[in-house]
Amino acid sequence: MVAQEATIDAAHFRHVLGHYPTGVCIITARSAEGELFGMAVGSFTSISLNPALVGFFPDNGSTSWPRIRACGSFCVNVIGSHQLSLCRQFAARGGNKFEGVTHRLSPAGHPILDDCVMWIDCAFHDEVATGDHRLVLGRVAALEVERADQPLLFLRGTYGAFQPLS
Repeated sequence: MVAQEATIDAAHFRHVLGHYPTGVCIITARSAEGELFGMAVGSFTSISLNPALVGFFPDNGSTSWPRIRACGSFCVNVIGSHQLSLCRQFAARGGNKFEGVTHRLSPAGHPILDDCVMWIDCAFHDEVATGDHRLVLGRVAALEVERADQPLLFLRGTYGAFQPLS
């Protein structure tokens, strides 16, 4: 017997899942011609240790993701709780997302944003259609912690940081 697919109200789904925190990352890439691309994502995760894979979920309507994908590789920048303005800059549609943003290049040649918590250089591994988003898998090529700081988190429609219990 095949189970019937339940119809879930999108607003209710967002409300309930909003009670689970997500980290905020900025995915960056640099084309062979030197053009810089970036986008903010709020759904990033470790996928596999062997091979080392990470994943994130860009919206199907993203105009930044196709440009980043065309580069063949990218850098995940986990930003700190002190970098909310950077998150907003990269989440905005259009414009020069790198205006006023200081960075250096990763081993693969992609922007590592100054003062990020950590970065992960990835080769594009796979992409799977998943409803109104896509699951993008990156094969980790290099990674490093930049500073022992609190990452920027998103929870219940607002931004914040983790506060340890002890």
